[in-house]
Amino acid sequence: MAAQTLSLRVERMAYGPEAVSHTEDGKAVLLTGGVPGDLVEAEVDSDQPRVAHAHVTRVIEPSTDRVVPACPYAGMCGGCPWAALSRPAQLAAKRAAVVDSLARIGHMERDRAEALVAPCEAPSEDWGYRNKVELGFERTARRTAIGMHAIGGSGLVRVKSCLLLDKAHAGTVKSVSGAVSYLATSHQLDFERLAIRASRRTRDVEVALWTEPGAFPRNQAAKIISDSTRNSSIVRVMTKGPTKARKIAGVECLSGHGFWSERVGDELMRVSAPSFFQVNTKGAERLVELVLDALEPQEDDEAMDLYCGAGTFTLPLARRTGFVSAVESYGPAVRDLRRNLESAGLDNVDPIGGDAGREFPDTDADVIVVDPPRAGLAADVVARLSEQPARTIAYVSCDPATLARDLERFSAEGAFEPVRVTPVDLFPQTFHVETVTKLVRC
Repeated sequence: MAAQTLSLRVERMAYGPEAVSHTEDGKAVLLTGGVPGDLVEAEVDSDQPRVAHAHVTRVIEPSTDRVVPACPYAGMCGGCPWAALSRPAQLAAKRAAVVDSLARIGHMERDRAEALVAPCEAPSEDWGYRNKVELGFERTARRTAIGMHAIGGSGLVRVKSCLLLDKAHAGTVKSVSGAVSYLATSHQLDFERLAIRASRRTRDVEVALWTEPGAFPRNQAAKIISDSTRNSSIVRVMTKGPTKARKIAGVECLSGHGFWSERVGDELMRVSAPSFFQVNTKGAERLVELVLDALEPQEDDEAMDLYCGAGTFTLPLARRTGFVSAVESYGPAVRDLRRNLESAGLDNVDPIGGDAGREFPDTDADVIVVDPPRAGLAADVVARLSEQPARTIAYVSCDPATLARDLERFSAEGAFEPVRVTPVDLFPQTFHVETVTKLVRC
C-alpha cells in the first residue's frame, strides 16, 4: 500500500524534535524535518485518532527561518534535531515552550506567564559548545558499530567527528570509535556505551568505557586507546541490573587521573565518569550567575542546596554564605562533592548523601537553590520547602513541564511565588532548554 502523502504548512516547533502542523480538516501532525513557515510535502509514518506522525520528503517553499545545517549528519543523527532552524528562531521557540508550559500545565494566566518569562539567553557558541558526547555501541554477528544514535533512536550513525563537541576535540570521536571497535573485535567485547569528556580550559580529555562487570583486558584497552587519542584519563564504568534501572557496580581507572576536571568561573571541579555535569561549560557559568543574582546571598546567611551534584552551586554559595547544607542522592556525585570541597578548602558545607525528601536538612535556610532531575520536585519536597523561612528560592529546571507543575504546587502552598523565569539555551541545535526561576515569599 502506498504511503499517504500530505502537503503541510509548518506552524511551530513542539517541545521535542518535531514541528507541529495541521491537516485541512484540523488534525494535528507532528512532523520530523520541518521548520516553522515551511510549506512541505510529507509522508505519514503513523496515523492515530488524535495525531499523525510524518516526515518531510520535500520542502516546497522554505521558511525564512530555515538554514543549511553546519553538520553533515543533521537529519540522520539525533544529536541536533533543530539544526535546520536559525538560532534566533530556536531561542524564540524555547521561550515560547516555557510560556506555553506555564499556561497549559501550570494553569497560569497566559499574560502573567508572558510577563514572567524573560527572553531566552544564549551564553555559548552555536556549535562546539559541548564538553561531553556519548557514543552508542552495537554488535551484529562479528561486526561492531559505534556512533551517534539515529533520529528516532533506531540504529546508529557512524560519524567522523561531532560538531557539537568542542572543536579542538571534535575528531576524538573518530579516534575513540576506531580504537574501541578494534578492541571489541579483537577481544570479543561488548560495551553499553562510550563517553568522551573534553575541556578546553583544563585540557583534560577522559574516555569512559561503560560495560558489564566481568573479565576485561585493562592493559590492552588502556594502550590501544592511548595510542589513538590524547587523553588524561581512561576509566571503565561497570553497571548491572535492568536496562532502565542500571546501577553502578564499580569504576576502574585504566590510565591517568581517573577523573575529569573543568573550570567553572573561579571553581575547579573534578568529576568522576558516572557523575552528572552540565555539558555546556559557558552555560553552566551563566546558570551560576543567575542563581547568585536571584539569591543575593549574604555572608551570614544559611544556605540550602538540594540535588547539588558535584557542587556547581554549592562551592560559590559556600564562599558567599556562612553555611551550606548540600543534599545529593547519587553516591558518585557525593564523593565528587566532598573531594571538590576539600580541594577548594571549604569547611562550611555539610554534604548530605540521600534523597532530598528523606534527608531534608533540619535547618532554617535564608536562601535555597534546587536543581532537580527532569522529573522535578516531589510534592513532599515542595511542601517542606514552603515551610522554610527563606526569603528566596532559585529553582533550576531542565524541563518546562515539571517546572510548571511544581510552580503550581508552590502556589497552592501559598508561601512562595515566582517573580522571574529566565530560559537559558544550554543545548543549541536541540529543543532542550534550561530555566532559572526566582521565587520570593508571598
